[in-house]
Amino acid sequence: MHNNLLTSIRSLKLIDGCKGTQVYALNPSSAAAASAPSYGERLLSLRPTFSLRSKSINPQTHHQHTPSLDSLLSTFGLPSADLIDPPIDPFLRPVDPIDSLASSFRSISSSSSPSSPSPSSLCELHLEQRSLLRGIGDPKLLRRALRSARLHAPDVHHKVVISSWLRFERREDELEPSPSSPLSCSSTSPAVECPRAALSPGYAPDAPLDPCTCRCPSDPCELSPSLTGATDLDEDDVDLWLVVNDEEVPCVRSRVAALSKPLSTLLYGGFAESRRERINFTHNGISARAIRAVGDFSRIGRLYDDYPPDIILEILAFANRFCCESLKAACDSKLASIVRNVDDALLFIDYGLAETAYLLVAACLQIFLRELPRTLQNSEITGILCSPEGRELLAIAGHASFALYYFLSEVAMEEDMRSNTTVMLLERMGECAGPGWQKQLAMHQLGCVMLERGEYKDAQKCFEVAVEEGHVYSLVGMARAKYKKGHKYSAYKLLTRLLSEYHPYGWMYQERSLYCIGREKVADLSMATELDPALPYPYKCRAVELAEEDKLCAAVAEINKILGFKVSTDCLELRAWFYVALCNYEAALRDIRAIVTLDPNYMMFHGKMPGELLIDVLLQHVQQWDMADCWMQLYDRWSAVDDVGSLAVVHQMLVKEPRNSSLRFRQSLLLLRLNCQKSAMRSLRMARNHSAYEYERLVYEGWILYDTGHRKEALAKAEESIAMQRSFEAFFLKAYALADTSLDHSSSSQVIQLLEQANNCASDNLRKGQAHNNMGSIYVDCDMLDEAAECYAKALGIKHTRAHQGLARVYFLKNQKKAAYDEMTKLIEKAKNNASAYEKRSEYCDREMAKSDLNMATKLDPLRTYPYRYRAAVLMDDHEEESAIAELSKAIAFKPDLQLLHLRAAFYDSMGEPAATLRDCEAALCLEPDHADTLELYNKARRQATERQK
Repeated sequence: MHNNLLTSIRSLKLIDGCKGTQVYALNPSSAAAASAPSYGERLLSLRPTFSLRSKSINPQTHHQHTPSLDSLLSTFGLPSADLIDPPIDPFLRPVDPIDSLASSFRSISSSSSPSSPSPSSLCELHLEQRSLLRGIGDPKLLRRALRSARLHAPDVHHKVVISSWLRFERREDELEPSPSSPLSCSSTSPAVECPRAALSPGYAPDAPLDPCTCRCPSDPCELSPSLTGATDLDEDDVDLWLVVNDEEVPCVRSRVAALSKPLSTLLYGGFAESRRERINFTHNGISARAIRAVGDFSRIGRLYDDYPPDIILEILAFANRFCCESLKAACDSKLASIVRNVDDALLFIDYGLAETAYLLVAACLQIFLRELPRTLQNSEITGILCSPEGRELLAIAGHASFALYYFLSEVAMEEDMRSNTTVMLLERMGECAGPGWQKQLAMHQLGCVMLERGEYKDAQKCFEVAVEEGHVYSLVGMARAKYKKGHKYSAYKLLTRLLSEYHPYGWMYQERSLYCIGREKVADLSMATELDPALPYPYKCRAVELAEEDKLCAAVAEINKILGFKVSTDCLELRAWFYVALCNYEAALRDIRAIVTLDPNYMMFHGKMPGELLIDVLLQHVQQWDMADCWMQLYDRWSAVDDVGSLAVVHQMLVKEPRNSSLRFRQSLLLLRLNCQKSAMRSLRMARNHSAYEYERLVYEGWILYDTGHRKEALAKAEESIAMQRSFEAFFLKAYALADTSLDHSSSSQVIQLLEQANNCASDNLRKGQAHNNMGSIYVDCDMLDEAAECYAKALGIKHTRAHQGLARVYFLKNQKKAAYDEMTKLIEKAKNNASAYEKRSEYCDREMAKSDLNMATKLDPLRTYPYRYRAAVLMDDHEEESAIAELSKAIAFKPDLQLLHLRAAFYDSMGEPAATLRDCEAALCLEPDHADTLELYNKARRQATERQK
C-alpha cells in the first residue's frame, strides 16, 4: 500500500549503506603459443589454468567468435591434481555423527516434556539439529527440522525469520516462483510459511502445517481489526483541551491520563498542567490531527482506519515519548499492516528502528528476507543487515538473533562465498552466537569464506576459535590454511594427530592426502575411498594423475566409478576433458550437454568459458543429427538405461525445439532418476511455462504438485485436464496420484483402467512402455500374474528395458526361480547403470551367488544399503555378531541411514547391549521420529536399562 504522503516523510536516515563488493583473486593466464611440437606433447606439457569445481568464479562474457578446439587445447591443457583440492564443508561435521544425532534426539525429547516446555530452547535445538543434518544431505530432513523450529518459534521475530527461510528453501517448488507480492501465499503454501501468520504474536506449537490460513474464509492473520466508526465525544465529558498552534482538541482528562504513568503524573501530579484546562502541545512535534487521534484512542482504545501513515508515525513518536504502551502497540500493528513491498520496507524501516516499533521492524525485515537473494544486492538493505551499527539497532528493536544471521549467511554463501557481504553477515552471526554449536558454526563458516578469499591468516584464526569451541572438523581448515601459507609439514602433522586421536573417517585421510606424495598419498586416497566411497576427490585425483601419465582410458575408467552412482558437474567436466584429449568428441559433447542441463550457467575452464560455447566448439567435430536421428538415439539410450546419455540427447532436441514442453517434461524425469531434484523441478516448471495448450499446462502443474507432496491437488489437476482433453499424460498423472493416495482392490482396478485409457491416447513408445510396466506392477500386487506378465511383455516389446525386473518378479512368484534369474541377467546385460539389477537378481539365487551379486552392487553403487543389511544378516545368522556389526558400521560411517541404524540397534539388542541399542535407536529416531519399529525397540531398551539400574 502506497500513500502520496509517504514520499514526504522520509527525513530520518539512521544507517549509511555499505556495498557488498565482490572480491576476486584471479590472475587469468595468457594464451599459450600457437605452435607446439606435437598434439600429444602439447596436451601433456601445458600447465592447466582452470578448476573443476562446480561453482564458477569471475565468469567472462562470450567471445564474439567461436574458438577452435586446438586453440582451447593450447590454452588450457590437461587438468592437474593441485587444482582440484576438495572444498571444506561449510557446516558442522561431528567426529562421531551417530552420537551427535542421538544427543540431539535426547535434548529435544527432554525439552519437549509437558512438565517443562521451553519454546526458545526447542526452537534453538531444532536449528542445531538442522545444522547436524547438513552433512547427510537430505533436503527433506533439513526441511523437517526447520519446520519444527518454526512451530516452536518463541516470538514474532523467529516466526518471521524461519517462515521466510522455509519459503526460500522451497522457492523452486511453487507453481508461481515469483509472486506479485512477497507477502502472497499460493494455493500450496503451508501455514508455517504464511507471512501474515508470522506477524501474529503467540506461541502455537500445535498449529496446523497445512493449509495456510490465508486461504480460509475467515482470516485470523489480520494484524488489526477494521474500524468504520466510533462513539462520538460527549461534550459534557470534556474537561481538557490539548492545544497545537491555534487549534484546540477536546479530550477527557482521565482517559488521556490512563494511557501511561507519565501522562497521569502530568495531568494529576504536582505539575502546573494538572491545574490547567488547556495544555499547549505545540512544541512536542505532533500535529493537531495526530493529537485528535490520541484523544480518540484514549476513549475507544482503537485507531481509525482512515489515518494516513504520516499521522500514525506522529502518534507512534508521541506514544514513545510518553510511554503509552497500548497506543504504541496499536500504531506498531497499524504500520506493520501497510508494509507490502521492498519500497515500503525501505521507507519505514528507519522509523521502526528509531521508535523501536517491534512489529513494524518485523514487517520490514520480513519483506527483505522474502525477497532474498535479490535484496542482498541493495546497499541500503545491506547497510541495515550487514553493518555492526545496523545489528545494534536491530537488537534494540528486538530483531537481531543468531537465527537471522544464520539464514542470511547461508543465502550469501550460496550466492558468492567471496563477497564482502558474506563476510560481514558471518561476522554479525558470530556476534550473535552463543557458546557451543552456534560459535562453532559461525567461526567455521567464516574460516571457510576467508580461505576462499585467500586470507589465510584470518582463516586460520577463525578455525582455531571453532576448534576451541569443540568443533574438531575445523582442524581440517587449520591444516588447509597452514598449507596455503607454505607450512605443508605442519598441516600433515595436524592431520596425523587427528587420525591418531579419533576414530578414522574417510574425510580425514582425504585431507591428509593433500600434504603427502608418492605411495603415502596413494595409500591415503585408497583408505579415504574405502572408508567413504562417496567422496569425489579421491577418484578425481587418481584420474588426473593417470591422465598426467598419459593413461587417459584408465583416467576415464576411474572417474566412471563415481559417476556410476553419483552424478555431479565437476566429475562430468573432468571426464569430458579426458574425452577431448582422447579425441572422442561425441562422448565429450554428451557430458557437456549433461552439465549444462544440470546447471545452465556452468562455466568451464576455471570460469573462463560458458558450457554452451564449448558445445558450439565441439559441434564442429561431430556428425550433426536431425530430430529423427535424435529420437532414434533417445530410444537406444533410454533402452540401455543410460540416463546421462538420454539427458544429452534431450538437450540437443531442445536446442532445436526450445519450447517443446513434452521434451522438458522428459528431461525432468531423467533428472529425477539422477537424484537432481532442483534441476528436475526447474525443467518441470519450464515444461509448464512452455505449454501450448491449457490441458497440457494443467498436467505439468499436477506433476509439480505431486512431486511436492500435494497428491489430492495433483489428482484434481489431472481430472480438470481430462475434462478439457483426453491425453496420455493426464490419464497417467491421475493413475499415479490415485495409486499413491490409496491402493485397495477397487482403486487398483481404476488405476489399471486409467493406464489403459492412457495407452489409447497418442504418445511415444517410451511413455507407453512405462504405462505397461506400471500396469504390470499393479497386476502383481493384485496377484494377477498372467496379466502382469502380458503387460511386461508388451513393455519389453517397445524397448522398456526395466520391465525385465517386473517379469522376473512374476517368474519368482510362480516359483520359476531360474527363469527369474535369467530375466534379471538380461537386464544386467542391457542396462548401462545396473547396480540395482545386480541387487534384485540376488533375490533369485542361492546364498553364495547372492553374495557375489550384492558385492557387485556395492562396487557399482556403494550408497545402496540393502547389500550391507543382507551381508550383516547372513553374518548374524552364522553367529558372527562382531562381523555383522562391523558390516553395518562400515556403511553407517558414510551414510547414516534409518534402516541401517535400526538393524544395528536390533543386533545390539540381541547381544544384550542396551546402551548401544539406545544410541542407535535415538540416532534413527532423529532421522525419522515416527518410525514404529524403532520406537518399539527404543522403548524396550529403555525399560531394560531402567531395570538394570534398580
